[in-house]
Amino acid sequence: PPSVHSSQLCPVLSSTHTLHFTHELETSYTMGTSSSKESVRSTLSTPFVQWQGIQRTQCDAPPPLPPPGAVPPPPPPVEKSANESKDAAAASTTTAAAPPPPPTAGGGEDDSIANAAAMVSSVPNPGPYEQASMDCKRLTSLDTFDGMRVDINKQLSPFMAVVHSFWLGTSMIPDGRNRTYTFLTQVADEAGLLMARIDPERGSVDGRIHRALLGGLAMGKLQMGVSAPGGDEQQAANDQLLAELDFGGMTWTGNLKYGSMGGGLVFGCNYFQSITPRLAMGGEGMYISANSNLLSNYSLKYTMPVSSPSDEDDDADDSIAAAAKKQEAAPGSLEAAAGAPTATMVANYNSAQGLLALNYKRDVTPNRVTLGAELQCSPMTLDSQVLVGAEFKLTRSKMSLCVDGTGKVQSCLETKLGMQPGSPTLNFSAELDHGKDSMKFGYGINIDG
Repeated sequence: PPSVHSSQLCPVLSSTHTLHFTHELETSYTMGTSSSKESVRSTLSTPFVQWQGIQRTQCDAPPPLPPPGAVPPPPPPVEKSANESKDAAAASTTTAAAPPPPPTAGGGEDDSIANAAAMVSSVPNPGPYEQASMDCKRLTSLDTFDGMRVDINKQLSPFMAVVHSFWLGTSMIPDGRNRTYTFLTQVADEAGLLMARIDPERGSVDGRIHRALLGGLAMGKLQMGVSAPGGDEQQAANDQLLAELDFGGMTWTGNLKYGSMGGGLVFGCNYFQSITPRLAMGGEGMYISANSNLLSNYSLKYTMPVSSPSDEDDDADDSIAAAAKKQEAAPGSLEAAAGAPTATMVANYNSAQGLLALNYKRDVTPNRVTLGAELQCSPMTLDSQVLVGAEFKLTRSKMSLCVDGTGKVQSCLETKLGMQPGSPTLNFSAELDHGKDSMKFGYGINIDG
């Protein structure tokens, strides 16, 4: 009965009692009258089913565990109404009939990054033509001086700076003076710069104006040098005004020149193109109307990765894998920009002078030790000159050495006097020419304000 607790029902409704009760009802149904049969039928259909339901739902005992290895029965289906069944069938029909949406071309962040990466060329920009061999020549053409140099830099604002330069006790000024003073000021921003240098004793002014044009696609430059009237005639003849336009693309650069120099008009242009990630070549031409000279020179630059001393200590397989990885890295790639050692060779031929120059630079230890060499020869006269240079960078100092074939030795030492930014820099310079039996020494200091 419903009033009986489930804990009392479970032992009563055991399998033995259930079978005995069912057998008695079946015997009564077989031997009884029609009314008794109807009573038995109602008893079989109602009370026993209710007890059977009570046994199934109200028993607190856990159900028996399935035998090992038996597959669990599937969950019973959830009964749905007629409307829900129709909606589910319609939705499944629509989903099955509709094709998947096609992928959108260039849509999404991943596609945008992939398209941008595909547009980037593996061939880097070679840079300006004038700077093709500058990185190699700085090792064999040192800025040595004699006497005393003092440069005082003052930052007046984030955009403006001034420099006071003194050079005392020197014999290297072309006009024979042994001292000089110049004042330089510069204003720079993201779009360009303006610079002016004044020499009060000579009465000369030099100026430069650089400005970005066409939204940064080109750079306009204006260079001028003027002297005071009544000064040296030779100096006045050197007054010049030169306008330049720099432009380029992802793998090339170009330059156009027009102005007045040496008392006549000047026309010039140059072009520098990267052929492969390692090879770049170009040329320059200039016409000077004052003496009707046509000047031209041609350059070829090749950059290649080299193995560092640490790679030689590795196993053969590791060395081969490292060399293969460096071979795949382009000079303008992230591997080269990360500080991998490289070697650069530059060949330049000047047709006006008939001079062939070969420059070589190698990074022995990146940002530490760099070696360079230069060979100059004239194919017509077979005259030649060789120079060898080295640069050593330490924590707060830099040492540069250069020796040429005539026995001339040049050296420069630059060291910081403090660890803080803007600390003074002390410079020492020496030049010994054993062939001419001459010696020059100089020292200087650079003070930042």
